[in-house]
Amino acid sequence: MALARDPGVGQEQRDAADQNFDFMFKVLIIGNSSVGKTSFLFRFADDSFTSAFVSTVGIDFKVKTIYRNDKRVKLQIWDTAGQERYRTITTAYYRGAMGFLLMYDITSQETFCAVQDWATQIKTYSWDSAQVVLVGNKLDLEDDRQVPTEDGRRVARELGFQFFEASAKDNINVKQVFDKLVDVICEKMNESVDEAAPPSVSPKGDALKDAPVTSQGGCAC
Repeated sequence: MALARDPGVGQEQRDAADQNFDFMFKVLIIGNSSVGKTSFLFRFADDSFTSAFVSTVGIDFKVKTIYRNDKRVKLQIWDTAGQERYRTITTAYYRGAMGFLLMYDITSQETFCAVQDWATQIKTYSWDSAQVVLVGNKLDLEDDRQVPTEDGRRVARELGFQFFEASAKDNINVKQVFDKLVDVICEKMNESVDEAAPPSVSPKGDALKDAPVTSQGGCAC
C-alpha cells in the first residue's frame, strides 16, 4: 500500500524532528507483495487500518518513538515494496539497518516459501548483526490458513530469528513484534559494546547519514 497523508502527519513530522531520544534504530519491513507490510506499519505508527490495497511504490517510511528499558528509542521504520522490479531499490536501504521484520501471509504458502530468499538478502546486504523477527501476518484469517504455526516457528528457529504471528487488522501482536525487535537489538548492542557500532545506532543528537529526502517533508532522520 502507498503511504497517504492523514491528520496524523503533523504529529509524525514533529516526532521525526524531535531530538529528545536515547537511541535511533533503522528498521525495515520486508516480504512479498500483499503480505500486509504497510497495514502493519500503519497499525503500529498510527493505530489505523484500511482494507484497501495499493502496492507500495519503491520505499517509504514512518517515525515512531517508544520506551524500552527506561530508554527513549526513536524508530525509523521503512516500508518496502515487495515486487521484484523494486528489489534493486529496496536492497540499497538495507545498509545500516539494525532490524528487520520479515513478513509472510499465513494464508499464502507462496509468501512463506519466499522467506528463505528474503533471509538471504538480509544476510547479503545488511550489517552482520542485524536482528530479525519473522512475522506471520493476517492471523485474523485463521479459517483460510495455509501455513501452520509450527512451520513458521521451525523456519524462524532454523534461521535464528524471533517469531510471531500477528494481525494488523485486529491489532494482535503488532506492538509486541516491535518491542521484541527493539529488545533483541539492545541485547546485541550490549553484547557488542566494545565493537564499533553501525551508522544507524544513533545516540541522542546524531542523525542517519544515508537517509534521503522524501515527499513527506525533510530529511528521513
